[in-house]
Parts: sequence; structure tokens; C-alpha cells
Amino acid sequence: MKKETDLGFHAYIRGIILIGFALLILAFIITGNIRYYIAVNMMPFIYFATGVFLLLGVVQIIRSTSKGQEEELLCDCGTDHSMEGSPVTKLLIYSIFIAPIVLGFVLPDKVLDSTVAQNRGVQYGSGILTKPTAQVSEEGSQTSRAEAYLNDPDGYMENLESETSASDEFSTEEFYTEEGFNSYYDEMAQELLAEERIVVTEENYLDIMTVLDLHLDRFVGKEIHIVGFVYREPDFDDNQLVVARFGMTCCVADASVYGTMIETTEATAFENDTWVNVVGTIDKTMYNDFHIPLIQLDTINEVPEPDTPYVFPSFGI
Repeated sequence: MKKETDLGFHAYIRGIILIGFALLILAFIITGNIRYYIAVNMMPFIYFATGVFLLLGVVQIIRSTSKGQEEELLCDCGTDHSMEGSPVTKLLIYSIFIAPIVLGFVLPDKVLDSTVAQNRGVQYGSGILTKPTAQVSEEGSQTSRAEAYLNDPDGYMENLESETSASDEFSTEEFYTEEGFNSYYDEMAQELLAEERIVVTEENYLDIMTVLDLHLDRFVGKEIHIVGFVYREPDFDDNQLVVARFGMTCCVADASVYGTMIETTEATAFENDTWVNVVGTIDKTMYNDFHIPLIQLDTINEVPEPDTPYVFPSFGI
């Protein structure tokens, strides 16, 4: 009798946990806060997962009934389905699953901001011809290179030779001159050049950044409208800031920061994480030994955070 009660209790708790996950995801979907965590193209999988969690939860609740317990006790698989361990161990195990549900309902949802950008580094333009600033800073540290050489001279030289040979065999610029890739962005460049101004939206953000990387000289002097949040690198001058967006392919874990530099005397008037609408003229400059787009500012205005704060690849190639 005790074994039946034990099986029924644990099946019931597992069912509640599964239904709790389903309700949490459903709440994210209904409120729209799911956009903070998952890319738009992943939503069909989220709907599927919600249905599966709900179904499995109901199955576990049914198993907790007297009939379900009886069928499980009569199971001839040779396995003891009871949960072993002390009450404290069982409580700890269930807490691991219950805590995310409770925290998901209680904690506020927040878009990624400049503190995350500082840790991950900003990719200027689309990032195909540059490196994130955090990575550049790490690689450019002469102190760390000297320490690595002193700690292991032979290993340091071997790594240096392998990096050099790898860069000789392959370069990012060569990869992005493949016929399909090149023709897609050539056509897009022609279309953008025919427009009176370039308007950057959530849908075309990464495509336009890629076009500017590949054909920057052709767009110098072109008017551009862009929305993003304000960010500054530690080595920026007072008249410099970045208008940036987080790009997401799958979920928030793979989010990268894509930014465009702006030079203006009004830079100090806007704090980090302020969302702004920028109108200016495309120019180019050098930063961290890379040619990057630069916006010569005409107007900059503070705006509310967009309904879709992240941008996503269009997969149009």
C-alpha cells in the first residue's frame, strides 16, 4: 500500500512540473515576452514543445490515480519504478525543476543591454569582415602574448605558425565572394542605391549591414535611417557612440551585437541603453585596423524600445 502511495505521489508531482513548464511557455507566448528568448523562426518548435509538455503532464496525472498505479505495479518489465533516496534528496531533485518555473513567473523579462554587449564585444557592420571588439582586445594584448611566450616559448611559436598558415589558406573576404552570396548582395546593393534613402528595419538589418561591409565605398554619402540602443567602447572619444542591435539566430544564448559607429557633438547627451532613431549620412572610418561604416549624424532622437528589440537573419540567400 505504501509503495502504491509513493508511486502515485511522485507521478502526480512530475505531472504538475510538466504542466508548469507548459503554462510558463504559454504565458511567454501570450504576453509576447517569448521574443526576449527565442528567435522568430524557432516558434513552431516552441508550440510543439508546449503541447508535448502538456500532454506528458496529463499522462503523469493519470498515472497517479489508483488505476494507473495498479497498472504500473503489475508491469512485468523487471524494473522497480519507485523513487529511491531520502526525503531531502527527493526534495532537492524536484527543486531543480520547480525553481525555473517559479523564477520564470516571478522575475521580470528584460532585453539584453550594453553590459552584455561589453562582455561579448560589438561586431561593426555585419561582422563578416571584422571581429568582435572583445576578441580583438584579447588578441591585441601584448602583455598576454608576452606571458604566453615566457610560459611556453615552443608552444607559442607553434600556435603562431598554425594561425599564420590558416590565414594563408582561408580568409573571410574570399569566402564572401562566392558566386551565390556575392550575387545576392550585389542585387540588394543595386536596389538600395536606387532608393532615395536607406531605411534599416528589423527585417533587413543584417542584410543591409552585410551590403555596407561588401560595398561600403559605393554607399558613402547615402542617407540612412536606423534604430538601435546606445553603446560606447571604453576607448571611445566623447563625440563617438555606437547604435547597436542584438542579432539572434536561435535563442538568446547565441545573440551577437551588431553596431554602427556615429560621430556627433551630441553623443554625451545619450546614456548607454537609450534607444534612439538616427538619421545621417554614410561614411567610413578605421577602427581596430578594420574599415567600418560610420554615420555622420544629421538628427538623433530618443525613442521607446521597439516591440521586436532583436534582429534576425533573413536566410534569403
